[in-house]
Amino acid sequence: MTAPGTAEVLLATAAGSWSLDRDAEALVAACARHGVRAEPAVWDDPGVDWSAPLVVVRSTWDYTGRLEEFLAWAERVERSTTLANPSRVLRWTTDKRYLGDLAGNGVPTVPCEVVEPGGDHRADLVAALERQIGPDVAGPDVAGPDVAGPGVAGPDGAEVVIKPTVSAGSKDTLRVGAADLEAGSALGVGLLDADRAVLVGPYLGSVDERGETGMVHFGGSFSHAFCKAAILRRGAGPVDGPFAEERITPREATPAEREVADAALRVAATLTDSGPLLYARVDLVHDDRGRPVVLELELCEPSFFVEVDPGSPDRFARAVRDRLDR
Repeated sequence: MTAPGTAEVLLATAAGSWSLDRDAEALVAACARHGVRAEPAVWDDPGVDWSAPLVVVRSTWDYTGRLEEFLAWAERVERSTTLANPSRVLRWTTDKRYLGDLAGNGVPTVPCEVVEPGGDHRADLVAALERQIGPDVAGPDVAGPDVAGPGVAGPDGAEVVIKPTVSAGSKDTLRVGAADLEAGSALGVGLLDADRAVLVGPYLGSVDERGETGMVHFGGSFSHAFCKAAILRRGAGPVDGPFAEERITPREATPAEREVADAALRVAATLTDSGPLLYARVDLVHDDRGRPVVLELELCEPSFFVEVDPGSPDRFARAVRDRLDR
């Protein structure tokens, strides 16, 4: 993939992921235009020399199944060179419990709750689903043999998203309503039984109408926005493959969206004791009153979808050049 000492910047990826990264060629070419030699390297390849002046986490998309191993790698790399983003940021952003941190600091977010493994987590999951969809949604088939309930459907149209707190690419994620809650509950119980915490939150109908707004920042400055069309479908099974198929189009961010994204990044910087990050992506949706709220804050390995803005690869390259020059 890359020979020791040949690159100023190593772009950390996973085995098999570099060819799937739709930003990869454009970013490398832009770096070359700005006098920076950037090359990919697989994060868990023991033969890679990580002593390049800068290591940028790009497409390490297999970390979710071995998070602590990945974070330990990041900390080792950081001891010998500059890592972007820093390991303390990676540790915070790779677990979606950070949504509670953002909400607790006044950032509008999708109102999710976390179900922790251990104890009577089946009952905890049922309680979370009842709070999200409505009371009495969980019958014996949903709750499992240890939790009984009448199995009465919740409010018409109410839907939830169930996914692990450590996930990427919409893997192990389902969108369900009261009528098909059994499949979602089975997913949640399976994750909890495997000692994986589960995030439960409402599916906001605005996603079907206008999609998500992704807002990309390089070097602490806003670069561009894009629209991601709705991915999750009722009745569809979990994603088969490294990530869900994504339909991306250009979008102009509104002042309200810019304000929420900026607030989220300010809180993230405070909580992780970090300055302006080399890259960041804030994914927003709109609540039932039309207000932008944070769906996810991507500070580890987000796609930038640079194809929607021809100038964005050069903005990334300038941020990399500035980081090298410090």
